Amino acid sequence: MNGRTVLERFPAGGPRGSWPAEEFAHARRMEGLDAEVVMDLATDAFLVIVRGDVTLDAAA
Repeated sequence: MNGRTVLERFPAGGPRGSWPAEEFAHARRMEGLDAEVVMDLATDAFLVIVRGDVTLDAAA
């Protein structure tokens, strides 16, 4: 399947100078996931996603 897995959602109206979605994605990349941030215009939120089939460890 060629899809995406949403790891986390962050509201677009965060405090000035705060980038929580980027920080979360960076932490996931340090764990070995190919995480990226995309904008969901329909919900006005930033999504941290991993493209393709991903199996997440439920204990993490």
